Formats: sequence, structure tokens, C-alpha cells
Amino acid sequence: MNNRLLIQNGCVLTLDKTMGDFKKADILIEGKKIIAVQPELEASDCEVVDATNMIVMPGFVDTHRHTWESVVRNVGADWSLEKYLGRMYYGNIGAKLRPQDGYVANLLGALEALDAGVTTLLDWSMINSPDHTNELIRGLQESGTRAVFAHGVPGDGEYWSRESQIRQSDDSRRVKKQYFSSDDQLLTMGLAIRGPEFSAWETAVDEIRFARELGVLCTMHLGFGTWGSVDRSIEKLHKAGLLGPELNFAHANTLSYEEYKLIADSGASISVTPEIEMMMGHGYPATGLFMENGGRPSLGIDVVVSTGGDMFGQMKFALQAERSRINGKILSTGEMPVELTISARDILEFATIDGARALGLDHKIGTLTPGKEADLIMIRTNDLNMFPVNHPIGAVVQCANTSNVDSVFVAGKAVKRNGKMLHVDIQRLRKLANESRDYIFSQYGVPEEAWPI
Repeated sequence: MNNRLLIQNGCVLTLDKTMGDFKKADILIEGKKIIAVQPELEASDCEVVDATNMIVMPGFVDTHRHTWESVVRNVGADWSLEKYLGRMYYGNIGAKLRPQDGYVANLLGALEALDAGVTTLLDWSMINSPDHTNELIRGLQESGTRAVFAHGVPGDGEYWSRESQIRQSDDSRRVKKQYFSSDDQLLTMGLAIRGPEFSAWETAVDEIRFARELGVLCTMHLGFGTWGSVDRSIEKLHKAGLLGPELNFAHANTLSYEEYKLIADSGASISVTPEIEMMMGHGYPATGLFMENGGRPSLGIDVVVSTGGDMFGQMKFALQAERSRINGKILSTGEMPVELTISARDILEFATIDGARALGLDHKIGTLTPGKEADLIMIRTNDLNMFPVNHPIGAVVQCANTSNVDSVFVAGKAVKRNGKMLHVDIQRLRKLANESRDYIFSQYGVPEEAWPI
């Protein structure tokens, strides 16, 4: 079977600073690896993909998504953070899922991501039992996505309490051994811990150490809302010698200026989820504050119960929110802004290579660099909202949407071609999703915001 692929004549955005971008170039892929990127490549015995009138670029990397929420999507369109927590956690909607509902939810959510050009996601999971864990992982596996499965805890109040002494389930060891014994696979493991603002301090310390013992990424929600500026959690983690590149902090909106520098200096990462943060009341996105202190944020979509699962919207939110912050400061002095302090290229890097770096996957993905795995997307430029293309990065960040995603490849394997997902039984998936939604709401009750079912 031929395992060589030649993508020809595309506008190639490698996002590799040493290689640069190409107005027109070819990409040679062998198996799952990129072999070469250059104009007018000569190669034989290849399947040829015509990328004329396409922008070819790395797949998007979403560093923070609660994928299971896809089966109750959009019911939280008007929810604040307080209302979201009260509806989804503490024994509510999240506790009603059966294992099979977790499978359907993760399959649906991961396919939604792939369809939109998100080739990698961090799945911040809610774990109700080992059977739920198995089915959540099965959904991701079946989808064909690349993902970090962040093994979490139930959403019950006894876990999500600032006094909680309950530690991460020892089932994490079984999960690591059974599913993630090798890092050379599409799915890798992380640990989704509550952190020092949603559990006792000693619990958070033990769970960070547990993640390091397992050798996996440790991700937590931290530093937002009214408690973020009061707790000074990053300062405490620094004093305890716990900061490091294995830690990922979701949101981090209301930290002190000094804490952003501590994160950057330690190599830890921040997942900015700009739309949800501004909508729900987490605080203003930390994009610029982290950059000012030497950091490079990544982007996440977060709660798909409240917004769509694509990266195009998040890039726009992140870019304009930060520009608005700086422009507002300038306007307050009586002057008009002249130069914008954050670029479209910055945002595209946050959504690709910086996301890969945050997940510890930058050696594999994030740029179209020979030797890396071929996670890439092709965006049509002959659609009405795209032509004529005069600034390819600007076109992707400011003009493109999910309808322009023509093709998606993960580790060299096509999962979407010519605008259509491959090997997906939409009728079956819709039936399963509707059945899961109906079951969950039959147990919880139909939320008042939902259309009568």
C-alpha cells in the first residue's frame, strides 16, 4: 500500500521560523512524517493531492476542552460561570452520564473538532467511574484525533471543595498502563487536577507530584474570578518549588503581574479561552499580560455546552480582546492608537505551535517541519469570503471559518477531504447523540433554557 503523499501547489504556512512560509510549495509525506517542504518537489510513487487555491498549514491545537459536553451543547448559551458550575457540577448534569454517553460525547466532540481543523485537543475529562474512563477514551480513539486525555475526577461537591482531601483516583495508574504505556501514539495522557483553588492545598501538592510520578502533563483551572487575585496560588506554588513545564493553567485571568512572570520563567503554560472567559465572568483574557512577562499563551475552546468547538472564533476573540485592552489604555491618555501591539501571526502561533508546546507535543506537531508528524489542514481560498488573498495569515485569522476547511490530515492520514468527513456515519452519530441527550435530561430534567424535548 502506497504510504507516500505529495501535496502540491499550496500556499504553505509552515509556522517554522527557520523555514518561513511559501507563496507556493509542495509537501512530501511518508507514513505519518513530513519528509520535505519546498517549491517544485520531485517525488515518485506518491498519491498526489492538488492544493491549488489552498492555504496549507498546521492543524489547530486546542489546549483546553471539556469534550463530553458536546451531547448537551449550546444549552448553556446564557450561563454565567456560577450558573454553569451549578448546572454541570456538584452532582448535576455531569453526574448523569452513563459510560456509553461518555463514548458518544467524546466521539461527537472530537469529530466536531476535526471537521473544524482542530487536529489536537486536550480533553479535560470528568470521570465518574473506571467504566466511564474506558468509554471516554474509546470515543477519542474511534474519532481519529490526536488528543491528550486529561484524566479527572467526578464533578461531585465532595471533590470540588476547597477543603477536599480526596486524592486523584489510583485508577490513573491503570489507565496509564493500559492505554498510554507508549508516547508514540495519537492519544497521550494528562492528569486533570482540581488544583489549589478547588481542593485543599495538600491535595493539590500531592496530585502535582502524582502527575510527575506518572510522567504526564498536569492541568488545572486556576487564577480567575474573584478568588484569583486573592489566593495568589502561583506565588504559593513557586515558593513550594512546584512550578515547572509540566504544569498547565487554564484561564489565569486575575493573577498578579509578578505571577505571570513566574509562570513564564518556569516554562509552565497558560490556556486562554477568551470567548468563555469574557462571556461567563472569569475575567479579562490574560493573553497580553502573559506576553508582557515573556510567556506565549495557548488557546482553548473550553465549555462546548456554551460555544462552538472551532478555533477560528477563539482566534478572533483573543486578538481583538487584547488589541482593545491596549487601545483603551492609549485612548485614556487622550491619544489615538497608531500601531497594534499583537499580530495575526502571534494569534496563529498561539493556536498551533504554542499550543503544541503547552501540551509537550512541539517535538511532534505544531509546525510543518520535516521530521514532525503530518498534522495539517487545507483551507480553500477560492470561496467567496476568502479571495483575493493578499495576506494569507490575515486571511486565516480574520476571514476564514469552518466552511473553508477543505481537508484535514492527522499523522499523515486523511480524516476530511473535499469538505467532507471520511468514514463517519452521521446518521448513527446523530441517533446516539440524541439518545444520550434524552437520557441525561430525563435524569436531570430539561434545563429551562432548552427547547422542549
